[in-house]
Amino acid sequence: MDSKIQYPAVCNAVENILVNSDIAEDFLPKLIGSMKDNGVEVRGDDRVLKIVPDVNKASEDDWYTEYDDLIIAIKVVDSLEGAIDFINSHSSHHTDAIITSNMQKASVFAKMVDSADVFVNASTRFADGYRFGKGAEVGISTNKIHARGPMGMEGLMIYKYVLIGNGQVVKDYVGRDAKQFTHRKVDGQCPLR
Repeated sequence: MDSKIQYPAVCNAVENILVNSDIAEDFLPKLIGSMKDNGVEVRGDDRVLKIVPDVNKASEDDWYTEYDDLIIAIKVVDSLEGAIDFINSHSSHHTDAIITSNMQKASVFAKMVDSADVFVNASTRFADGYRFGKGAEVGISTNKIHARGPMGMEGLMIYKYVLIGNGQVVKDYVGRDAKQFTHRKVDGQCPLR
């Protein structure tokens, strides 16, 4: 919810949600009900419409659209691989996220989704230069660009940020009683290895 409604007119707001068919029957009515309760227009593929018929039918363009508004497109997929293929074909490659309790699947997702930011169990709204501890954000790129001029190996690298959360949402970090960001170097094993 935070990824869509916290501030929908930004590039790190969620535009598409993929729901695994194993949970679609139980999960979709709850998700769509919550979206509608928060003023979000919901568009769904044929499989979504079979479960929750009172949503708008999604068009092919919906899977590529950055709405900058309270609109979401939802699709049912049968597997993690199907979700990854769909994301790599339709995403802006800015920020993509997975919600799962299976860290093995989260690891596959983080490795195989070709986006600048890949999040596990956290709001996509955390994709931000300030929130990453880089100071004021001066630009955003989803391109893979090379450095200019003489360079070593580091200059040839591009970065992919993987954020592992536990249900964190941006709304807790804004406003009068906001939590503070803490930026520190983390040593040790990544739980996605």
